[in-house]
Amino acid sequence: MSELRKDIISGRWVIIAAERSKRPDDFRPAAEESKKAPERFCPFCEGNEDKTPPEVYAVRKKGTKANQPGWFVRVVPNKFPALTRGPAPEEKIDGHGLFRSLEGIGVHEVIIESPHHNHELSDLPLAQIKKVIKTYRQRLRKIQAELQYKYIHIFKNKGREAGASLSHPHSQLVATPIVPKKLVEELRSCQKFYDQFKECVFCRLIKEEIRRGDRLIYQNDYFCVLTPFAPRFPFEMRVYPFRHAAWFSEIREAEISGLAEVLKQALGRLKDVLADPAYNFYLHQGPNPNAPTEQTLRVRKSFHWHLEIIPVLTRAAGFEWGTGFYINPVSPEVAANYLRSAGR
Repeated sequence: MSELRKDIISGRWVIIAAERSKRPDDFRPAAEESKKAPERFCPFCEGNEDKTPPEVYAVRKKGTKANQPGWFVRVVPNKFPALTRGPAPEEKIDGHGLFRSLEGIGVHEVIIESPHHNHELSDLPLAQIKKVIKTYRQRLRKIQAELQYKYIHIFKNKGREAGASLSHPHSQLVATPIVPKKLVEELRSCQKFYDQFKECVFCRLIKEEIRRGDRLIYQNDYFCVLTPFAPRFPFEMRVYPFRHAAWFSEIREAEISGLAEVLKQALGRLKDVLADPAYNFYLHQGPNPNAPTEQTLRVRKSFHWHLEIIPVLTRAAGFEWGTGFYINPVSPEVAANYLRSAGR
């Protein structure tokens, strides 16, 4: 029988359709569909540095020059940015408050994760993944110093089905002059729980998931990987740090090593179990702590940064768009069992 489950963080309900239960093989692409036409030219490959905007940051070999070969991780402005840099925009209100707008001020950067075209995060050695994570931290800290940017979002689209226009492994960063609605809802939910129990809801959730174990995929001294209780999509995963912190930008050196390990484990198991699917992942942290509001102290106590990984295996359709309910044909306990058994 199907079951409706509620996500305590977002307040969103999902339908776990047990009678539609599927195995990993049901999501594997047909052989002819999995073949991809090779790209004729890739501007992100080493040697093509002049084909991108000038780099804003790079992890390089000693003695190499900016915008030249010799880099490990490279960050460039997006050539076709969703938002462009500028001062804090003024809000425009028209039609007696019906129409509100802001200039498209923000930051849009591309984080090229490796000079090698076919080496995805799950394929990279831990030392290289650590360089990518440190680059995330550096860019967050750098952009947080510009107070007009209220929120900074890091995300990765892997595969054309997940929205990637280039197959060379890369992540993106977008900074916005407002805090996104989805994050506002999470912050509100976390604060409500904290007011009631004087505890971070994520910290409580992590302890309970570790105690139960049926949705736990992997853990080390610093992080755990879980399938959430109420996942929207099959094989959805969450990465949680054990140490309470509202901002990824506060990640410590030892934790970077731990995160590199769990990311390689999570993405590697996803690749092994589901034949290298397209996926999205994104980082949720608190609003810019350097642009403090009266909520900043509350966010520090009640919110817990985390990473969400979503394989692109099903599509939202009319029911999902019209109701906000998601129908998931694979229970998180079944998905966790498959991913757990695919140990690397």
